[in-house]
Amino acid sequence: MDILIKPLVTEKMTNLAERFNRYGFIVDRRSTKPQIKKAIESLYDVSVDTVNTMVYGGKIKSRFTKSGVISGKTVSYKKAIVTLVEGDSIDFYSNI
Repeated sequence: MDILIKPLVTEKMTNLAERFNRYGFIVDRRSTKPQIKKAIESLYDVSVDTVNTMVYGGKIKSRFTKSGVISGKTVSYKKAIVTLVEGDSIDFYSNI
């Protein structure tokens, strides 16, 4: 799908999944909350309760090399935190 880019599998998101049944995804910047909800429900066959989104802007980074200072910018992205209905869960590790 074009809406969901990748799931967030970090220690913090795993803790949120265990305690509050919330899962994180990196999504397309142009996607809306109803589109994200529909994509997750169709892909993972679960019922979504709420969708919270946040947009992270890219940061300016610089590093010092032998030939001088190199400046650049990190990628900006949109993150979606999805709360599932009680009893549903997503298993990211089933294909490993």
